[in-house]
Amino acid sequence: MKLHFVRSPLALAALAALGSTVLVSAPDLARAAKGAGQYVTGDFHNHTTCSDGSISMQKLVKKATDKTDTPWGLDWFVQAGHGGNGNRNCTLAEDSTLATPAYPLVYSADGSSVQGPTTTWQNTNPAVQPKGLASGTAPSQNMWRWQSLQEFQYPLLEYLSAYKNKPMFLGLESVVAGHEHSSMSVITGQMPKAMDTAKLPTSAGYTALGNASALSQWEYCFDRADTDTSRGNATVGGTTGNNWDCSVAGSLNSADPSWNVTAAKLMPASGTGSGERGHAKTVEAIKWLAQKHVSGAYYVPAHLERAGPFNPDGNNGYNVEHLRDFNNAGPTIAFGFETQPGHHASDNRGEYSPNRNTINGVKVDSVGGTTWGGTGVYGAIVGGVWDSLLGEGRNWWFFASSDWHNRGSFGPDDRRSTQDFFPGEYQRDHVMVRPGSDQKLRPQTIVDGLRSGNSFTATGQLIDRLAFVACVQYRGNEDRREDIVEALALSAARGNTDLDMPGCATMGEKLVVRPGADIVVSVVVRDPSGTNYSPYTFANPSLAQVNIHQPLNKPVLDHVDVIRGMVGGYRQVGAADYAGAWPNTWLANPSMETVPAAAKNTTASVIKTFSSATWKTLRTDTQYKRMTFRIPAVSGSQYLRLRGSNLPAGVPWETDANGNPLADLYTNASNTANLKIPCTVTGSNVPENGTTYSGAAIDGCPNHLPTVNGVKYVAYDVAAWSDLWFYSNPIFIEVSGGTRVAGVK
Repeated sequence: MKLHFVRSPLALAALAALGSTVLVSAPDLARAAKGAGQYVTGDFHNHTTCSDGSISMQKLVKKATDKTDTPWGLDWFVQAGHGGNGNRNCTLAEDSTLATPAYPLVYSADGSSVQGPTTTWQNTNPAVQPKGLASGTAPSQNMWRWQSLQEFQYPLLEYLSAYKNKPMFLGLESVVAGHEHSSMSVITGQMPKAMDTAKLPTSAGYTALGNASALSQWEYCFDRADTDTSRGNATVGGTTGNNWDCSVAGSLNSADPSWNVTAAKLMPASGTGSGERGHAKTVEAIKWLAQKHVSGAYYVPAHLERAGPFNPDGNNGYNVEHLRDFNNAGPTIAFGFETQPGHHASDNRGEYSPNRNTINGVKVDSVGGTTWGGTGVYGAIVGGVWDSLLGEGRNWWFFASSDWHNRGSFGPDDRRSTQDFFPGEYQRDHVMVRPGSDQKLRPQTIVDGLRSGNSFTATGQLIDRLAFVACVQYRGNEDRREDIVEALALSAARGNTDLDMPGCATMGEKLVVRPGADIVVSVVVRDPSGTNYSPYTFANPSLAQVNIHQPLNKPVLDHVDVIRGMVGGYRQVGAADYAGAWPNTWLANPSMETVPAAAKNTTASVIKTFSSATWKTLRTDTQYKRMTFRIPAVSGSQYLRLRGSNLPAGVPWETDANGNPLADLYTNASNTANLKIPCTVTGSNVPENGTTYSGAAIDGCPNHLPTVNGVKYVAYDVAAWSDLWFYSNPIFIEVSGGTRVAGVK
């Protein structure tokens, strides 16, 4: 993919207006040039039949990146299934539309039937034998993920990346020791530049130029579900293969009670204390990445509220202290969380629910009980866990993912869903990526973009452009800084890029200023006209409750909130405000008074709300909304972040009187007694459930919605398309002489 950046005449004019005034005259504000870049969309957590997904790698790549047959196609894509093992061969394509010269369709030995992606490795023609400590019974033995990644998935993805000219690489949804899951990757070795000029084969067979050996080793060494003891070799005790050693420099390694000599890795015992031992192993996993792949890896806990609070005697969720531990162990590796999960069309949105797990004989909720406007409680609650981490000045960024597995009661080619959306169809990570001189997106530039924090997420294509900038103005200069900064932000938004000048900062950055400075903040969003990727054209049932008629496939941004919190410095390990679990009583009593000090930032609040009554619309293109304000005479270090929705404040069962998202219990089909929002539009194009519908013109409430006493209620995919949000990552402001924003450059 080619990216080109040209400074627009408007931006140049604004720069000239700033000239030699404040922004250039303050030497403490100077930064090295960032380089040109653009916001590009991607997804890093999804599944094929190599783990527990329902389709091949070829089909998932097509669904995620094709911009014609699947118009939501992404700019970059990371294929990332579970660690552990599996017995299905996800490199086998479903049909001829997915066949390529190097990977044609594979037929059974008698040549009569296509072997698709649910075929076991050992039933594949020719048979593929699992290595290491193989489990199961032939011909359905499981292959360890390290072998699948190294020998089969990586070569196919490298070929598809070159064949389709799409930026892609392999990742992993790790099964985390001591916790639940995490999205991660090690890009070392993947997608080398030699691919640019390589001649692709015209017949079956492909030899990769790069490799995923580093990712495969990490999976073997540190994934909880990988209990292989072969050291990545053909057999346990043999020396033919990888001969991996999972030691971490400076750690106990073989002196650790959890060390398995044969496996050359930590294998914590189950039972009492297993969660603590597992967490210790995961911290070692991040140390390993920080030592060996400091700029070539990331580790982002996934749907981290889902499994409930941390269990010291098992493998459940994460408390805030575990996120701090991870960031301390590898600040360039563990730099955020996937607190907006996938599975938005499931019967429990995000698969979060009350009483989801049992810990030590006690039923516990997913942390927060459910999602809140589709986001987990750690990211959705103002003043909660995310604000607590930002209040330390940590690099800790907000991400989202599809977590694609299947369509639930529908096939993968149906536009309706009772489970998942494809990557890019509903959620998108918009990440600032700065390609090198060759202007190509590569794994390194994508990972650098994720690490930078210069990104935002949006559901349902609520917005697709965002410029969020803070610039300093010192007293004594009477220029109308608001107009100039707003012009710069507008130029950036129209160019799908950001600003690069001294005295200004954007998402993931900090602005260092002297006490008493004014901060001019400008936000420009594009609320795209036309339709999004929803197949539903009837009016949003949630908004119908407040007499707003708005088609589900034509959402309109209702408002933007500016959230501010103060920065108080890093919490210290062992201190009273370092560790603490979110209360399991949150659904019954969602009060911040019940949240421990470690998991909240009491200074965080919404300081501004903009809507059509207060933002300015660009006359020549009404898609662009402009919002600018001033923070006068700052005296303490702080941060600003944004959120926005298609729902105004006070929508029954969706938002409270202040515009905060409410619990998604009332649209979760798992308990029909909780359903509250009726869907009453009949329509003339409402396909039956047993058919495959691939269009985008369903004009009445679909037949898969739950029915209570003859009335359909909002749930599943209709609930997701009704309730849309965007979240930005923060801008930090460090006041000289005050608290240092230590984690952000």
